[in-house]
Amino acid sequence: MDTQLLARFFMWCTILNAGLMALVFLLWLVAADLIYKAHGKWYPMPRETFNVEIYRLLGTYKVLVFVLNVVPWVALLLIG
Repeated sequence: MDTQLLARFFMWCTILNAGLMALVFLLWLVAADLIYKAHGKWYPMPRETFNVEIYRLLGTYKVLVFVLNVVPWVALLLIG
């Protein structure tokens, strides 16, 4: 497989994952109460715990996007 094709693949993976992460973050900022109420029916927990878990989820997702998308993309750019 061509390194330019792989580089484009990882570029689009990075763009799509960063967009999804931004969308989730914006939804959390705008509709945090609605999200908490919807998930509170399935997983009852205090609001503070819910906020910590959402923050942890976004942080983990950010690290995974960086390690699994951005790093391979930059590596392919460097060798290409």
